[in-house]
Amino acid sequence: MCGRYCISSAPEAVRRLFRYLEQPNFPTRFNVAPTQPVPIVRMTEGQRHFALVRWGLIPSWVKDPGAFTLLINARGESVNDKPAFRAAMKRRRCLFPADGFYEWKAEGGRKRPYFARLKSGGPLAFAGLWECWTGPNGEEMETAAIITTQANREMAQIHHRAPVIVPPEAFDFWLDSEKVDAKTAAAVIGPAPNGSMEVYEISPMVNRVANDSPALIEPVRAGAAAADAEQPKRQPPSKPKPSRPRKPDKDDGQASLF
Repeated sequence: MCGRYCISSAPEAVRRLFRYLEQPNFPTRFNVAPTQPVPIVRMTEGQRHFALVRWGLIPSWVKDPGAFTLLINARGESVNDKPAFRAAMKRRRCLFPADGFYEWKAEGGRKRPYFARLKSGGPLAFAGLWECWTGPNGEEMETAAIITTQANREMAQIHHRAPVIVPPEAFDFWLDSEKVDAKTAAAVIGPAPNGSMEVYEISPMVNRVANDSPALIEPVRAGAAAADAEQPKRQPPSKPKPSRPRKPDKDDGQASLF
């Protein structure tokens, strides 16, 4: 899955890759989370356009968005079949600009955060779907979801799913729903090539949505990670001794969100 990601490239670098008409000056964000406004790129009349939408797709047929499950990801294997994604796959495909994403690895009774990005560096594109929901009073809300697929060799060591990364040469093929039907466009859906990504452990600071700085994507030192993984061993006393009631261990304040 993909529940957090990062947009760290300058707006000029992102626009250079995606070649949309607008010139937005959006801020760098290192901890993008569901329900937040996120940039997408979509195609209208043969031209690419930048837009801000809410991360968490709401199909047009939903009556009450508040009671509907938040769809931040769409499984690539079933986007042409699931009612929630079928119409968007036919007519409203998009790209999510990003620089990398976060994933958590279950290990030793806890989950450790990792950051994944292309070895080549710079911005990349996740395959996505967008929808426009219209309320009973005519209000409109545009939303989107990231398409996921089986993880490649590097990511499989952390998690079995990962976002679909669309190469630049396939941008128009994916976006142009007028010329490319949904079943044909699905050829884009697949793991990133083996050897194309780097994945490394990062600080648990990413667990808090409020944390948003370049420190989130800094790799943790191997020694620090190993020390953190080992729990201190307590030696039982040789003789029972009367003692005061033991105070509870201090909370480190780093409970996982996942």
